[in-house]
Amino acid sequence: MSESEAPEIIFDVVGRLGWILLNRPHALNALTRDMCVALDRRLLAWERDSEIACIVIGGQGKRAFCAGGDIRRLYEDGLKGGDYPDLFYRDEYRLNARIHRLAKPYISFLDGIVMGGGVGISVHGSHRVATENTIFAMPETGIGLFPDVGGSFFLSRCPGALGMYLGLTGARIGAADAIYCGVAQSFVPGAQLARLSESLEKASPGIDPHEAVTAAIHDLAENPGAPELANYRAIVDRCFDRDSVEAILAALEAEPGEFAARTRAMLMTKSPTSLKLTYRQLRAGRGLSFEDCMRMEWRMVHRVIRGHDFYEGTRAALIDKDNNPTWLPPTLAEVTEADIDAYFGPLPGVELTFDWNAGEEDG
Repeated sequence: MSESEAPEIIFDVVGRLGWILLNRPHALNALTRDMCVALDRRLLAWERDSEIACIVIGGQGKRAFCAGGDIRRLYEDGLKGGDYPDLFYRDEYRLNARIHRLAKPYISFLDGIVMGGGVGISVHGSHRVATENTIFAMPETGIGLFPDVGGSFFLSRCPGALGMYLGLTGARIGAADAIYCGVAQSFVPGAQLARLSESLEKASPGIDPHEAVTAAIHDLAENPGAPELANYRAIVDRCFDRDSVEAILAALEAEPGEFAARTRAMLMTKSPTSLKLTYRQLRAGRGLSFEDCMRMEWRMVHRVIRGHDFYEGTRAALIDKDNNPTWLPPTLAEVTEADIDAYFGPLPGVELTFDWNAGEEDG
């Protein structure tokens, strides 16, 4: 079977374990709408199947768990005014919510790149296992978007101001820092994931599945080493717990040392609109339920994909690869509070809904 003929996502059942394999290694296992719909339907079926005790998701290949959504497809169809971006984000966000509410253990093997949409199909599950290959990031402010797929919820609940730091900067972190930030829970060497899978396949009826999964992971877990972000935690908390993006930049400018200077320079390359959107969403997310966070993000993305910066940021980063986007507006001062308010308003007739009680195979 050629690469183009291979299924994008593979499902299997071994013992009492439901296996999910993202199968687009040539695209770093980036998500398509079809993958989101297929995964959502399979999770619904497995949740109802008493023979399935737990679910594992991993990525094909050695480079990535999942590098995010298929941004190129979103870019190309959105520029033409097509409906694919709306359909993709609707189905992706509903999938994120299903994972969050899933009663059965859902174990993510974060072996490789975990970004954007890949975070959305992993971090909301019950167990997240990092390896020495884990590279986690929410890089959306660099392409004119915002940290979606539930970023409002999980980033706003990271310790201290770490979530605001990760969301605004898009910084890449490894396993130790992912655990330190609460994104991952355990470190298991990549070479031991097959052994962990075998343990999970042998789950015995009558044993609490969550306890069994936790014990199996614990048996193979190792110390990931010291988190690098711990060295800068005081600076992050001091500078990113401020009343505005402008105040964060001012605090970083006043802070001595290379880390603060590097972080400020990184922020200055991002979309000004995205920075202010992200700041607002993470502050709002602190007081919202998960599903309300997803409803908020749907309102935001519905407007973002009808704007300028997402297409310009994607062009600069992924299409022309000149890394020289022209943001509109080009400065933070030109992005008004009224501009940001408009992204959060109701969407009459097209709000995101969750039909969990209808028994439907959503999508």
